[in-house]
Amino acid sequence: MIYCRKLKWVLRYKKTILKIAVGIIFFICGVLLLANRGILNQLVSKNYPVQGVDVSHYQGKIDWQKFREQQIDFAFIKATEGSSHIDPYFADNWENAKTAGIVTGAYHFFSFDSPASTQAEHYMKTVGDLSGRMIPVIDVEYYGDKRQNQPDVLEVQKNLDEILEILEHYYRYKPIIYTTYPFYQKYIRGVFDDYPLWIRNVYYPPIDIGRRWQFWQYSDQGELEGMNGSESYIDFNVFAGSLQDLGNYIVE
Repeated sequence: MIYCRKLKWVLRYKKTILKIAVGIIFFICGVLLLANRGILNQLVSKNYPVQGVDVSHYQGKIDWQKFREQQIDFAFIKATEGSSHIDPYFADNWENAKTAGIVTGAYHFFSFDSPASTQAEHYMKTVGDLSGRMIPVIDVEYYGDKRQNQPDVLEVQKNLDEILEILEHYYRYKPIIYTTYPFYQKYIRGVFDDYPLWIRNVYYPPIDIGRRWQFWQYSDQGELEGMNGSESYIDFNVFAGSLQDLGNYIVE
């Protein structure tokens, strides 16, 4: 009799029990991912033969030849930010990385507090001709207090669309959009799907974003010989294709 009552109770609340069990499993998996940050990504990234980095002044003066010797194929180099800032190491990185035989691209850090048109002009004036280099990149993400005071969705999309169109008209290629998961979900997803995507996820592979990605920033704790900046780590990236495929993202 007691056994039957217990069985009835289990059957009655089996959905609730199942939900709790699933929740516990996800919680444990989340804890394991956080505790072993990057382990899964390190394993998955080995499936992509074309490896790269992204750099700014935080990496200081870089020995690009050493980077090349460590199998770095491409590099996204910070060029500009907002309507007036130029990364102090951009010119050196831009020239020396190319000399070392690394495929290079210049990225612009997008500001929500500056007109899109002047930001585009600033990038074009600073970077200039991109022949033989990767197509333009717009880095759009939260910064400062913007995560707490999030910009208006339609306003961001309008301004982002404007800078993308200006750069596309000037360089004749659709720029790459770099962004983070939270920003992608709120501002980018379903609106800019015809632009190449460079997505950041340092915890697990980006298989849940609803579209193909072209570049994946899989680690922000990479280590390489050949840099002496204030930041001891560097971002690691992969390209979803071969070196020959990467040529589709190089300006002719």
